[in-house]
Amino acid sequence: MTQNEIVLVVSTSIIQEGKVLMIKENKATVKNKWNFPSGHVEKGENNLEAACREVKEETGLDVKLTHTTGIYNFISSTDHQVILFHFIGQITGGFLSLQEEEIADSKWVNLSNFKRFKDEELRDAKVIRQVHDAIRADKLYPIELFHKKLS
Repeated sequence: MTQNEIVLVVSTSIIQEGKVLMIKENKATVKNKWNFPSGHVEKGENNLEAACREVKEETGLDVKLTHTTGIYNFISSTDHQVILFHFIGQITGGFLSLQEEEIADSKWVNLSNFKRFKDEELRDAKVIRQVHDAIRADKLYPIELFHKKLS
């Protein structure tokens, strides 16, 4: 969703056995950049719903959101002001099946080897590294900080 040139985005780190799932984007504006499953919040959606939907659309996986690393405000590689809500997700179902039009590849990356990524390989590298550092430092916050959508 875009309002006053601000883009609302959700992003989710799926962590399993010390590894995080990374996807390689295949979008015209960010070709071959590694990222966490992420995307825009749609009108009428809350952040939690959007994060689960984006993971499902991009990876085929169903997730339960367990924590958040916080909210990040930055100018993106496509020159948008982004407010990003980042979550930690746990797989509850589905199977890894990439949306090939938007996602070129995926891989499980050991958290201790994450720094091997070069900045130019990552989409918005400073933010991704900040998220990674929060995960490694166990700076996670309760998912209950986010309220369910009011009807």
